[in-house]
Amino acid sequence: MSDSDISTHTPMMQQYLRLKAEYPDLLLFYRMGDFYELFYEDAERAARVLDIALTKRGQSAGRPIPMAGVPFHAAETYLARLVRHGIGVAICEQIGDPGKSKGPVERAVVRVVTPGTLTDEALLEDRRDNLLVAIQQDGGRFGLASLELSSGRFSVLEVSDREGLLSEIERLEPAEILIAEDSPLANDLQRTRGLTHRPVWHFDTDSAHRLLCEQFGTRDLVGFGCADRPLAIGAAGALLQYVQHTQRAALPHLRGLRTEDRDQAVILDAATRRNLEITTSLSGVGGPTLASVMDRTATAMGGRLLRRWLGRPLRDIETVRARHQAIATLIDAGVQAAWHEILAGIGDLERILARIALGTARPRDLAVLRDSLARLPRLSALVEPFDDPLLRALQIGLGDQSPSLERLTRAIVEQPPPLVRDGGVIAPGYDAELDALRDLSANADQFLLDLEARERERTGLANLKLGYNRIHGYYIELNRSQAERVPPDYVRRQTLKGVERYITPELKRFEDEVLSSRERALAREKDLYGGLLAELAEQLPDLQACAEALATLDVLANLAERAIQLDWTRPDLVVEPGFGIVAGRHPVVEQVLDAPFVANDLYLDDRERVLVITGPNMGGKSTFMRQTALIVLMAYAGSFVPARSARLGPIDRIFSRIGAADDLAGGRSTFMVEMEETANILHNATAQSLVLMDEVGRGTSTFDGLSLAWACGVELATRIQAFTLFATHYFELTTLPDEYPGIANRHLEAIEHQDSIVFLHRVREGPANQSYGLQVAALAGVPRTVIDRARERLRGLEEAARQHTDRGATQLSLSLGEPPHPAVEALRSLDPDGLSPRAALDALYQLKGLADSG
Repeated sequence: MSDSDISTHTPMMQQYLRLKAEYPDLLLFYRMGDFYELFYEDAERAARVLDIALTKRGQSAGRPIPMAGVPFHAAETYLARLVRHGIGVAICEQIGDPGKSKGPVERAVVRVVTPGTLTDEALLEDRRDNLLVAIQQDGGRFGLASLELSSGRFSVLEVSDREGLLSEIERLEPAEILIAEDSPLANDLQRTRGLTHRPVWHFDTDSAHRLLCEQFGTRDLVGFGCADRPLAIGAAGALLQYVQHTQRAALPHLRGLRTEDRDQAVILDAATRRNLEITTSLSGVGGPTLASVMDRTATAMGGRLLRRWLGRPLRDIETVRARHQAIATLIDAGVQAAWHEILAGIGDLERILARIALGTARPRDLAVLRDSLARLPRLSALVEPFDDPLLRALQIGLGDQSPSLERLTRAIVEQPPPLVRDGGVIAPGYDAELDALRDLSANADQFLLDLEARERERTGLANLKLGYNRIHGYYIELNRSQAERVPPDYVRRQTLKGVERYITPELKRFEDEVLSSRERALAREKDLYGGLLAELAEQLPDLQACAEALATLDVLANLAERAIQLDWTRPDLVVEPGFGIVAGRHPVVEQVLDAPFVANDLYLDDRERVLVITGPNMGGKSTFMRQTALIVLMAYAGSFVPARSARLGPIDRIFSRIGAADDLAGGRSTFMVEMEETANILHNATAQSLVLMDEVGRGTSTFDGLSLAWACGVELATRIQAFTLFATHYFELTTLPDEYPGIANRHLEAIEHQDSIVFLHRVREGPANQSYGLQVAALAGVPRTVIDRARERLRGLEEAARQHTDRGATQLSLSLGEPPHPAVEALRSLDPDGLSPRAALDALYQLKGLADSG
């Protein structure tokens, strides 16, 4: 908005509108007294989201001003609610002196809060990463950069297709995504929370390269492994520019990039991550997940690292084996409880260090850092005796943090106040000047008593006394009759009835010192505190390495504890393809069942790569399939697994096509979603992939569904040769092993008891003999009259089928063979008796042409 456009507004609104124009996409919290006020559209939007009162405040430019406000002291609560809705806020404070201002006090935006740039402890979930992601696109390729500002982890990667991009977004679960204003991704991501459009030139690769090199102090990006990835560089540059804009501060904790390669990890697409409920339940309302069962970490940063391990299992067997060996070492030593006790007293150092780097750390952050560093010697002493290579490396990573600990111990009081402005943060004895200022204020009364005694003795005036007046300050008071006896250095300050008040140079100096000592002490404290943050910032590399080592030690100790408590075993990772799991269990279902979990075996190798799994609904097919995928995922994340033993070969991807879901807002039916997920599997699965396929083809007609399920099973077994668990209710698929090698039947056992069914949940060889659909419907509460009617109809259909077979008709089979030749079809359609000689000759030529073309 130009100055001419706002000239009709009041001076206050002119100031507001100029500031708002700089942040058109954010809510502007405009400080007025004890409130942050919002106006116009911002007020209306905030009132809806925060459920606060919307009022009107006078008029400006001839119309009422919509207005809403939140108390200054409760701002963090409202900010948390806004960022959860994906809404960013620019916070505007008074920076001018009200006593010297003509018109509105000068104001400026001092802080920008967006969902992806949070660093305040009150606004963050302690056990989840809060990621900002930027995406750059060139045709079908994508560059992706992610940053957790609150810890400084900065990563980039490139993906070659849209499906890969969506898979990475599902893995990262970003709080905010940056895309270019003209990006075609806007349609794909339009329902994504925290989608932010940025100018196109912010993604320019050359500009991004210069910005990143300047940030890291390097000549190029070769050392980070991303010099040949222009899309990733463009995304990283746009992300860095955005963070610099929002934080308005240096970012010393961003010291480099980690370049990721999708082939380094076991890839899980978006649907698979949802189906396996790794960190979020399908209900989305806090149900049990793999992470919730596995996470007993002592620290928040350990909890976040565990989720990163689960979200990105590694294909590097040596790295994963090192984790397994470290866990086994800890189990054998039985030190989990001692480690946990020490780690439980360690704060969230990752995020505290980020706030130190940004200059926003509060006194209690430094107290937590001090108390955490004080625990390191004990922990290091416990780790040191182990000969395990990973544990030795982590013990070195803890480093010697005694200089930082010593400085913090001297500088910060035991229990500091929440804010520096409250004073009393710096410990006595740390700074002589501060101590003197504090003493001056604290000892003012004693000084006055001493001065009064000295002045009485010096002047010989026994009635002399010192006093204080809020208007006139300190004074020496004498009776008027004694006025002629005052020393020459006494200067009259005030005359009252019967008394005279004087000031001396010494008392004036004292007055100036005392009256300003608190303000000077507070200013000195702020300077000392800022200097302390600067000193700690210089130690960031070592401190960040220490925090990373602590988080890893926490995760390893946690996994050792889980293995002991939940009876998990060390998996054997081998180079030969296949899976051999003895007495495998579902890690989550096992914990929520009241009854004992029924364990099952699984063997997949070159002789049996595809298992067709049949059995009743509720019989345990989906549980058996999911537990297989979770055991593989846990093993390659570095954890022990819920099984008696597990021998696992190489794995590149895990696919899961389970359950029914639609996307009505996106115009996709349940069957369309199912087919898109199936297509993704058939296009991207390899011979080293694990594929879970559940009830493919159920969303269309019987014959169409049968045909699709049959064809998918054959494709997975023959061309792709992926290790596949294929659950189905189409019993016709149980004939697949008769026609194709590498396929076998398994079924979940159940028995009938009267008119009911008992699920045994045991996996047996061979196909199921019936589906038990009516029994399951009865268990679900379908009315008895409906069940009886269905049973009567079922008997009729079965009798009709038997009669049809008795008459010699062949049963419909999924092995339909090749379709009839076009020439045969044409011949069958001919009526020889109705053909003229010319028509018969034309038909003959047509048949000859069809035969030659076929």
